[in-house]
Amino acid sequence: MLGRTISHYKILAKLGEGGMGVVYKAEDTKLERVVAIKFLPHHIAANAEERERFKIEAKAAAALNHPNIATIYAIEEVEGEMFIVMEFIEGQELSKLLIDNGQLSIDNCLAYANQIAEGLKAAHAKGITHRDIKSSNIMVTTQGQAESGQVKIMDFGLAKIGAGAHLTKTGMTLGTAAFMSPEQARGEEVDQRTDIWAFGVVLYEMLTGQLPFQGVYEAAMMYSILNEEPQPISSLRPDLPPALEAITHKALAKKTEERYQHIAEVLADLKSPTRAPVSETAQAVKPNLPKSKRAFLYVGVSVLLIALIAGGLYFLPKPAASIDAIAVLPLTNLSGDPNQEYFADGMTEALISVLGQIEALRVISRTSVMQYKGGTKPLPAIGRELNVDAVVEGSVQSSGNRVNISVRLIVAKTEKRLWSESFERELRDVLTLQREVTLAIAQEIKVQLTPNERARLKQTQQVDPEAYELYLLGRKFRKQETDESLQQAVAYFEQAIAKDPNFAPAYAELVVPYFFLEYPTLSKGRAESKARQAAIKALELDNTIAEAHTALGVIRTMYDWDWPGAEEAFRRAIALNPSNREAHREYGEFLCRTGRMETGLAEMKRAYALDPFSEVANTWVAWAYIWNRRYDEAIEHCRKALTF
Repeated sequence: MLGRTISHYKILAKLGEGGMGVVYKAEDTKLERVVAIKFLPHHIAANAEERERFKIEAKAAAALNHPNIATIYAIEEVEGEMFIVMEFIEGQELSKLLIDNGQLSIDNCLAYANQIAEGLKAAHAKGITHRDIKSSNIMVTTQGQAESGQVKIMDFGLAKIGAGAHLTKTGMTLGTAAFMSPEQARGEEVDQRTDIWAFGVVLYEMLTGQLPFQGVYEAAMMYSILNEEPQPISSLRPDLPPALEAITHKALAKKTEERYQHIAEVLADLKSPTRAPVSETAQAVKPNLPKSKRAFLYVGVSVLLIALIAGGLYFLPKPAASIDAIAVLPLTNLSGDPNQEYFADGMTEALISVLGQIEALRVISRTSVMQYKGGTKPLPAIGRELNVDAVVEGSVQSSGNRVNISVRLIVAKTEKRLWSESFERELRDVLTLQREVTLAIAQEIKVQLTPNERARLKQTQQVDPEAYELYLLGRKFRKQETDESLQQAVAYFEQAIAKDPNFAPAYAELVVPYFFLEYPTLSKGRAESKARQAAIKALELDNTIAEAHTALGVIRTMYDWDWPGAEEAFRRAIALNPSNREAHREYGEFLCRTGRMETGLAEMKRAYALDPFSEVANTWVAWAYIWNRRYDEAIEHCRKALTF
């Protein structure tokens, strides 16, 4: 592209690239001036509807004439290429300034904030909402010298057409995500108050040198924006005037009605940052009314509020039923290779396992959902059979060193699609991808996460791609539960560990084959020792693996007769993954063996509720009924077990 002349614009240098196109420095040979040219992505230029929508937005933005807004000179179409010609600005992006300098001085923060707000005020007065205010869309014409520098807001006219693209998740954190307002994150219609939110993010970033809402991947970022409060600025910057923190806090109010309603209000408060914000002070002013009239007014307002609340409770639509139980149906293998089925099944089980870590959610186990693999049974019927509120279905494809997963969240009873999304990452980041999908689902169904659950879901972890595929093959053979398949499983798990010695799940999966498999070359004591070592090693590497705690509980029960230690391990496993069938089953058996029959039966019934179509779950709940001398119910479950 460099050196090429398009129309009468000679390309001189590449300035940058983003989600909405590539920007070049160019010479306008007609007017003999330097300009900036942004070429739009092909999907916009090639789509007539998108192209026309862009033109409308760009024309409106081109009408803006303000010293704090980068001027748009022209919109051009040449040889299938569509580009806009803009003012070329000597300087650097505010984001780069922050990277180089960290938090800015209070004076510079105020100078830049006032100019950004003035630019937004001019745009809002024309009915234009930017929708993508962020520090990388703000140019500073000098190296941070507020006294002589000037701020320019870039990319007016591009944000609206790019809104859909900005919300597309690919497993990578998009720069825009950190500046999205809660209403943008929910996919709702936005107005000028979304610019005020983004302005608040930029102001927080200038004052502290960091973003108010953070996450390693986009779903974590979105969750933080919707559910968490930023760290108080005063804890990061003791010299901050309290009023400036109050301004930032109000700009970042999650509810639009609690936020600044107009950017002019922000400007008014920024003019006097040493006193309480005007808008807050105004709220504290009481009307100068006689006491009797004031009392009458208060009573009248109270009666009116009660009537409005009562009427609202009666007439407003009832909230949707909560989602407390979910099933992940077998993911479809899109690779076209039947030999890759193990990968799709492994990803299904992994999602079940990670979702199962959420205490407020009951997640059906693998055995019961796999019966629907390749079937066409209606979702309402599946929901009734599994006793769940919603299902997750989708597809997975592994290609080279990348994995793509597309998932849909659907209400089982009505088949209403609540949400769908695609995620893509390198295979070495597949564990992070699974947490990202889980966090996105949790966010969509508005399930309450504990602080520990939220922290675990935000963790990142890499794994050797080949080790992960060997691990999935091991799980495939372990599920077959024959002596031959268990030996194959052990071989795959040991190969996975050889490839990635720090991959804790592979150690955890080795415990069961070591424990139950009778090796011709291993004595019982040797097998026990290898099982114990595998469990301990798994927990050394990652003490949040429920399966490893469950295995440790079994070892302490069967070999050590350490009842308190065993119970501690079982309880820890259930706390880490409340939907883990094996943890509930093993704990239930432990309780029955130690004389707590009713409590043991309750745990067995929990295991059965998580896996109702499992022979094992039905068999063990039958044993628990027998130990409790409830023989009719035991017979019922024995009959069920015989049908699988």
